[in-house]
Amino acid sequence: MTNFGKRSIPPTVMVIFGASGDLTSRKLMPALFNLSVDKLLPERFFLIGYGRKSASNEHFREILKKSLSAHSRRPIEENAWNSLAPGISFHNGAYDDPTSFEALKSKIEGIEESVGEPVQTIFYLSTPPSGFLPILENLGNSGLARLHHNTPSASKVIVEKPFGRDLESARELNQMINRRFAESQVFRIDHYLGKETVQSLLVQRFANSIFEPVWNRNYVSCVQITVSENLGVGSRAGYYDRSGALRDMIQNHVMQLLALTTMEPPSSLDPEAIRDEKVKALQAIKPLSLGNANAEVVRGVYTEGLVGGEKVIGYHEEEGVPSSSFTETYTALSLQLDNWRWKGVPFYIRSGKRLKQKVSEIVVQFTRPPAILFGENSNRPLSPNLLTIRIQPDEGVSLSLNSKTPGLETKLQPVNLSFGYDTTFGSNTPEAYERLILDSMVGDGTLFIRGDEAEQSWGLLSPVLESWHTMAGHGLEKYSAGTWGPLAADKLLLQRGHEWITNK
Repeated sequence: MTNFGKRSIPPTVMVIFGASGDLTSRKLMPALFNLSVDKLLPERFFLIGYGRKSASNEHFREILKKSLSAHSRRPIEENAWNSLAPGISFHNGAYDDPTSFEALKSKIEGIEESVGEPVQTIFYLSTPPSGFLPILENLGNSGLARLHHNTPSASKVIVEKPFGRDLESARELNQMINRRFAESQVFRIDHYLGKETVQSLLVQRFANSIFEPVWNRNYVSCVQITVSENLGVGSRAGYYDRSGALRDMIQNHVMQLLALTTMEPPSSLDPEAIRDEKVKALQAIKPLSLGNANAEVVRGVYTEGLVGGEKVIGYHEEEGVPSSSFTETYTALSLQLDNWRWKGVPFYIRSGKRLKQKVSEIVVQFTRPPAILFGENSNRPLSPNLLTIRIQPDEGVSLSLNSKTPGLETKLQPVNLSFGYDTTFGSNTPEAYERLILDSMVGDGTLFIRGDEAEQSWGLLSPVLESWHTMAGHGLEKYSAGTWGPLAADKLLLQRGHEWITNK
């Protein structure tokens, strides 16, 4: 993981394809601005917005400045903006037009000439997946993908998810990318990996000697990973109905959290050493049991219910959702890793929309001690120890212990030892995209997804999608909005001796 105190970033040009999109205004521009405030951008930094609609440089700058007022975690500092703005320009062109890419190349060469030395160029694909192929092909044909190849100023490409829709399309996407870029030039971005708590997960595991000795099958009863939302599909119904919970959240965000939780200690903090161990962890997951009494997968769809005291409609009543849709808005899985560390430990993961709370967390449930001194009768319940790593909304870590309550009787009660990032370090922590964009400039791939990681994850989950496609609506459970999901998800754990943990 990068030590930014010793970083060396050459002069840099970032080209954002899809620069007029929502991601640029909400995330990318605020991230670049805050990096500028912190003086973490290279002194000579240039931003080129590439879009299909014409705009002058001045108009593009005005749009970006307005986006900062709405989305930056800091107010606009004129000095930071004034140092950033002169390097911002707009380039009009279609994604499938070779002439536009030749003109883009000429513009970058002109910047290099003015700087007087090579610049690294980062191409950010902030477009729908349909734009990937023409952009990548034209970057290759124009020579932009090979700029300063095998030097510190080699060009790079950042690719936003989704990384395919199944194993076959993920392989096709990787082949498409690797025809033009070496894997070391590719940064597949999952913003979850830029969140402070996710970054800290490796620190919690490997920088604290109290955890690693018990981070295994001898002391861990189960692990639960929850990524839940209380919102519905809103205006994204068209996209979401082609995706569903498994593609939208499980395959990327949740599987990355699982890999970081289960991986073996890397030999070093070298990005490839860390990513090698993540791939090994994903490779150890056993194929899922589907469509029988011991099925390890549950899917569901929300119906009308109460969220925050207000009545909301069901998924099939949402605008843009076909009444015949069998897309899942909830998925729960029970996974097993077939390796020495985790043999026999179930990993329960779930994600869904219109659930009771918006929360992302990892809960490690440790085995209960023998009920010899405590826990022998119902007056002295012995709760399991829980380590909860909260990713959102309140980033932090808590450890649940059993403690004696005050009084003459020996009564036990679980208590939490906890810290929150806001209360400990202050609330104005960097956004995920700030860290990830900076890492891409430095060339640190630790928090990015490697091609074989994406394929390994899809290799596990594609059979689930194929099974659901065959089953159509059969087996699609219903759950009321504002609950924690379908009853079948509770049964999934109960029949394995556990229950979902919901920390309030």
